Amino acid sequence: MFSILLVLAVSFLISWVATPLCRDLCLRHGWVDHPDGNRKTHQRAAPRTGGVAIMLSFAVALSLLIASPLTGGAVVKQGFPLVWRLLPAPALIFAAGLLDDLFGLRPWQKLLGQAAGAGLACWAGIRIQALGGYPLPSWSTLPLTALWLVACVNAFNLIDGLDGLAAGLGLFATLTTFAAALLQQNFELAIATVPLSGALLGFLRYNFSPATIFLGDCGSQTVGFLLGCYGVLWSQKATTLLGMTAPVMALSIPLLDTALSVARRLLGGRPIFRADRGHIHHRLLDRGLTPRRATLILYAGAGVGATLAVLLSLLHHQYSGIVILLFCGLAWAGIQHLGYVEFEEARRMLFGGLFRHLLSARVSMRQFEERLAKAGSLEESWDLIRSAGAELGFTNSLLRLDGSIRECQSDPAAASQCWELRIPLEGADYAQFLVPFQAPVQAMTLTSFAELVRRDLKSRPQAVAAGRLALQHSASSDA
Repeated sequence: MFSILLVLAVSFLISWVATPLCRDLCLRHGWVDHPDGNRKTHQRAAPRTGGVAIMLSFAVALSLLIASPLTGGAVVKQGFPLVWRLLPAPALIFAAGLLDDLFGLRPWQKLLGQAAGAGLACWAGIRIQALGGYPLPSWSTLPLTALWLVACVNAFNLIDGLDGLAAGLGLFATLTTFAAALLQQNFELAIATVPLSGALLGFLRYNFSPATIFLGDCGSQTVGFLLGCYGVLWSQKATTLLGMTAPVMALSIPLLDTALSVARRLLGGRPIFRADRGHIHHRLLDRGLTPRRATLILYAGAGVGATLAVLLSLLHHQYSGIVILLFCGLAWAGIQHLGYVEFEEARRMLFGGLFRHLLSARVSMRQFEERLAKAGSLEESWDLIRSAGAELGFTNSLLRLDGSIRECQSDPAAASQCWELRIPLEGADYAQFLVPFQAPVQAMTLTSFAELVRRDLKSRPQAVAAGRLALQHSASSDA
């Protein structure tokens, strides 16, 4: 216990002293992050290399413990083979993050560095061996572990949008892992988490609102990576059949935010790497909360997840389902409270009949296209178009083509209650339809209908003109 307290105190003090030194150095060289009035909510420019102070504190505290004659040092020395093999992985993640903070990297470059770091960790022996109590095939452990580590890295990178948020959530997750390690009597993991706890606690003195320095990518990504590695080590010693479930709960807020971001962007047809203002903390700010209060609410959520994670480690398997159901229910209630439009519309499409209606409309348009392709004359084509328009709820139809006008008025008095759909053709030619304001036609269906009509009718005058030329040529030959 003395070893743990010593490492905690050393890492905390080094972080407390090193953080303002790092901040002043960055300010002197202009390595700062400027507010943009949109996603970046801070009021003034601030350094974004706080991860340097955290990693320095972590490394020095752990090195001092190894060099000491304390029991904790002996425990770490026993795990030396794993420590030395694992060391290059977080070092690579930290270096890639620092390059991004100082010079900026493209998304694919950042992802490549994260994948390389995850690969090094897998080579060092960090592997997810089982899920749900069932051993995994050897070929699947590497991609699954790499996916988990990359997800943790990006989760903390994406959640780092408010003063003190990512560092505070990292502290909650680290303390949760520490508590679970003590309960499992996994002293190697417990000692590994202590220096990170102290470093984050010392850093929060300068990072909590109003922050004078930020974690930056070098800090948020490395903290996420280390916590991902801790989660795998935690699961390997778990007594419950659902070993990875507890680490997921401990990291629930960052992981949930990442999952929601990816799902929202996919549903909205946007690139998943394009930043937006739809993260959980942004939604809380949009509801009128101050940055400090939004951060505290997310701390509370992290505290609930941490409590459930520790409970899951303590309870027998027959009670773990209750904890998981409680966690899922709370997560669902939280997502509902955030009020994401993308998920509400997706729910309406799947369960409110909108998807069935859209599918029916798409099928109708495909059938309409096939019938148009078989039409042999302009009159036959126009009859098909008028019939399709009537099925969509159009009242009046008019076609001006090749100098002639064709019009069908099913309700001449309805013009004042309609809007016009006018489809331009060649020159002064056009097709025009009256659509009642109450017509239940979707914009996608209107677009498909207009494109099919335009494409078909633009080809009709050419066919008519070609027929006239053929008749004239035949008449000249007879003469």
